[in-house]
Amino acid sequence: MSSSATALRSYPPFPRLSGGRRRRKAPARCGLADLIGGDLVKPDLGRWLEDVEEHKALAVYSPHEGGYEGRYLNRLRYKGYRFLDLSARGLGDPEATLTKIHPICPPHLGRQPIARWYFPPEVDYRLSLLPPDAIGLVVWIIEAKVLSKAELQFIALLPTLRPKVRVIAECGNWRKFVWKPLKEIAGLTSGGE
Repeated sequence: MSSSATALRSYPPFPRLSGGRRRRKAPARCGLADLIGGDLVKPDLGRWLEDVEEHKALAVYSPHEGGYEGRYLNRLRYKGYRFLDLSARGLGDPEATLTKIHPICPPHLGRQPIARWYFPPEVDYRLSLLPPDAIGLVVWIIEAKVLSKAELQFIALLPTLRPKVRVIAECGNWRKFVWKPLKEIAGLTSGGE
């Protein structure tokens, strides 16, 4: 044997603790849901439909890799809802954009005159276009984590102003697809209710 091999053999592989015992680590506890996704092991689509009907406005947290939202969106589509997809970053004032006639001022490019166009309220316009067999309109807002607390409060109260409207706001990310009532996130109710 070489001298380096004998030098390595002379040292113990792990340092001994007092009493000559090695310390054992507690086994990691993880279930099957942690490895392949909780919604594939235990489908919760029935509870999803019940919570959408009960709370009418939900804050959802989906995994970073995406793709889970489509399963829940399709279940609402099969139920009979139509969708209005919006991004919170370009929404502006949610009250004016969704429920009032609002002006849009496009940027002028040099010598063009400054123009102002008026658009109808998004929610009322989409509600007027619903077919008779539709149950209602789902306003699905992505990137809702950038909205202020006052804007989230208005969005949470939108189903009380327009009864056929349901609101789903993507408020962040989590390891699996979870949701909470939007009124809790916006601070309109206490968490214990």
